[in-house]
Amino acid sequence: MDQKVSTIGVLTSGGDAPGMNAAIRSVVRTAIARGIKVMGIRKGYNGLLAGDVFEMDTRSVSDIIQRGGTILQTARCLEFVKPEGQKRGADMCRVFGIDGLVVIGGDGSFQGAEKLANLGINTIGVPGTIDLDIACTEYTIGFDTAVNTAMDAINKIRDTSTSHQRCSIVEVMGRNAGYIALWCAINSGAEMVLLPEMPRPSDEEIVKKIIENKHKGKKHFLIVVAEGVGGSEKLAKTIEDMTGIETRATILGHLQRGGSPTAVDRMHASMMGAKAVDLLCEGKAKRVVAYVKGEYVDYDINEALKMKKELDPYMYSLTDILC
Repeated sequence: MDQKVSTIGVLTSGGDAPGMNAAIRSVVRTAIARGIKVMGIRKGYNGLLAGDVFEMDTRSVSDIIQRGGTILQTARCLEFVKPEGQKRGADMCRVFGIDGLVVIGGDGSFQGAEKLANLGINTIGVPGTIDLDIACTEYTIGFDTAVNTAMDAINKIRDTSTSHQRCSIVEVMGRNAGYIALWCAINSGAEMVLLPEMPRPSDEEIVKKIIENKHKGKKHFLIVVAEGVGGSEKLAKTIEDMTGIETRATILGHLQRGGSPTAVDRMHASMMGAKAVDLLCEGKAKRVVAYVKGEYVDYDINEALKMKKELDPYMYSLTDILC
């Protein structure tokens, strides 16, 4: 392997996702096995601008693969949106001798990585986001854990909903993407799912479906709502007022970001982290690691950011049949 870098930096940016620690661990240990020095950067691009950088060794990432969150911490960085902030970030990389950078995060994190690459810093993006909303890849680190966490909560809510013959509205995360909501709806047998990608049914249409299901003998009802649709508390009141059925709304919120990552998330994170180091060793830069058709591949960051991800219409159509 033709090594082109001597020091790799690694940071996590944007929202945290279960499995980020597995990715960090893989980057650190793969790089050290290649004879490359690794610098950890705390608090994302904020930490880079502040010089919050430290050398990592194999023991730095011991006993973290099973932990949720990110040991490097993460933060939003408005300063990095500006050209001056981006230039200062590139300068800080050079101050610490970082000639290759692995950025673990979502689209916003990749935009920052693209800017650093344009300024001469060899940069590789690793998709870490629970929303599954990065178009170039079929999988993003954290999605599987988030879905399973949400489903576990929905199962518990359904138990009490059944006991009281209630209608339950469960709001899951997904501001611009409804993949968590869609998967939870299909896999928990919800009567309806509301997604930001799809037109919202009217209150009357929602109530009509609940009444139709009641006439079929249903004793309880479940509606999964994506965060980007919102309005769960208001919808619960509307349903109760119009039907007389006791209705409760539960917003799961950041519960879905935490918890020990599943085996699926650990495996993808480990493979993607190693792939990122391999790309840097091959002299590649300005790339995003992706999982497509069972293989770990890479795309140009510009190309990846231009891709648009659309909800699978067949999968969505199944909610009318299965839910």
